Amino acid sequence: MRKTYSEEFKESVIEKMMPPNPVPVLQICRETGVSDVTLYKWRKDYRNRGIAVPSEQNNSNNWTAEDKLAAIIETASFNEIELSEYCRTKGLFVEDIQQWKISAISGCQQDKQLKKGKQASLQTDKKEIKRLKFELKRKEKALAETAALLVLSKKCEAIWGVDEED
Repeated sequence: MRKTYSEEFKESVIEKMMPPNPVPVLQICRETGVSDVTLYKWRKDYRNRGIAVPSEQNNSNNWTAEDKLAAIIETASFNEIELSEYCRTKGLFVEDIQQWKISAISGCQQDKQLKKGKQASLQTDKKEIKRLKFELKRKEKALAETAALLVLSKKCEAIWGVDEED
């Protein structure tokens, strides 16, 4: 038999998992009677909705990239007071959010540089392919000409015989 839980109950359980004093999932299981699989599923659902729900972590260095990005997005429009309050509820420092934002921006810049490098590499590859195709065509023509000359010389030998001076 499958139990259904209210959204309020789910939110209260998820809040227990949140910093600054996260309760381990196994302890929540014992307290609420909800299976650990269900709790992990709820936590994943909240993450998929863009809500920063850290894993079994006590420090901000262990947050996943998805959680960091969700926190950056959530706090993008916050003023200093709102940001400070958010950080207190999540067990973070304001500096953590700022550093994550800088890292995300620098990651995007590196991505742009990689794209430029790939485009330059792609252009050189295209030029090399064009040069190789031209070279291949030239060699195929030379080979065809040599084959034609060989066939003609064989036909001449067959018709007129081998010349004694050769």
